Amino acid sequence: MTPYVTIPPTIDYDIRRWQRPALVTGIVFFIASIIGALFYPGDFFRSYLYSYLFWLGLPLGAMALLMLQYLTGGRWGVVVRRPLEAASRTLPWMAALFIPIAVGLPYLYHWAHSDLVAKDPVMLHRYVYMNPGGFLARAAIYFAVWLTLTYFLNKWSWQEDRLGDQTNRLAKISAPGLILYVFTMTFAAIDWAESLDDHWFSTMWGFIFVADQGITIICFAILFSLALSRWEPMNSVLRPQRFHDLGNLLLVFVMLWAYFQFSQLLIVWSGNLSGEIPWFLPRIGTSWGWLGGALIVFQFILPFLMLLFRGITKNAIALSCVAVLLLVMRFVDMFWVVMPSAFRDGFHVHWLNFTMPVALGGIWIALFLRTFRRYPLLPLGTPELEEALQHADR
Repeated sequence: MTPYVTIPPTIDYDIRRWQRPALVTGIVFFIASIIGALFYPGDFFRSYLYSYLFWLGLPLGAMALLMLQYLTGGRWGVVVRRPLEAASRTLPWMAALFIPIAVGLPYLYHWAHSDLVAKDPVMLHRYVYMNPGGFLARAAIYFAVWLTLTYFLNKWSWQEDRLGDQTNRLAKISAPGLILYVFTMTFAAIDWAESLDDHWFSTMWGFIFVADQGITIICFAILFSLALSRWEPMNSVLRPQRFHDLGNLLLVFVMLWAYFQFSQLLIVWSGNLSGEIPWFLPRIGTSWGWLGGALIVFQFILPFLMLLFRGITKNAIALSCVAVLLLVMRFVDMFWVVMPSAFRDGFHVHWLNFTMPVALGGIWIALFLRTFRRYPLLPLGTPELEEALQHADR
């Protein structure tokens, strides 16, 4: 176990080499985006929202995946536990980065304008729930729940290295924790994304976001595992079987995402209700429909077919190519969710739509690498570690 106690100097050195340019890139693009906000505030806040929803999916997805692993005891999660914990520990920074969304409410949501609410009976009826004060109060509750879960998941995992097995403790918080995660994520998705369209509602919305975040964090775990597998001693741990496990898990979430999306569309299509179809009309009936079609092909059909082959899931490079494709489509998905609410007549793109994701991404990656460097490469105290290492050699 000794090689895994601390990060070897070679890995630490390379991580530092990634961390600095990521941070510099994020800051430079963020400054450029702030300058753009002075001239195009609406485009800035919409770009910020869809970028934020994407990058927030990494710490939240990591938190959920940790709890899923503690409940199932799957060997697939042992060797990627430390990267997942590092991703979850960026959540306090993501809470701070929510501030621009709070500032940009008037640019993002019609319900933030009392004069518009007064003229619309539906918005007036919903105003008891959907109002600026309630929006911010609920956001504070969501982050409080997520930060609490993240704190204890990380604390008890670190204690396991010193004090021994904490499996029961971690499983006991994970059971209600997953329920709380799905519940709060459902309301957060309604508040932050669904309410962009004043009259829209969907009972599937929260589950779609949960599946989205699952895809995002598994893809990230695959890519980061590929990077770690270049060095000793992790190249002896991150073997084809480990990537095969992650590939199978990714296939599950890709199918879940497709199932939730199809179920939502089927319900809306069969109901044909005036309160439901306005969300789909601009996204399917205009030039935005090309993005919707691309999501079907490149976020479901093609990855689904590729992930069925063991030759791909056991090949780290091939699986990483699938992960890159899905991450790109996750950006497209968030863009397709947010932007048509403001541009209902057809496709619209602005240079801020490109600078803002890079800005938040550079900052998030730098924060992730900074926290990852501080802890052992593997959870040394977990009783499942030996079995997981043996499993990796198969």
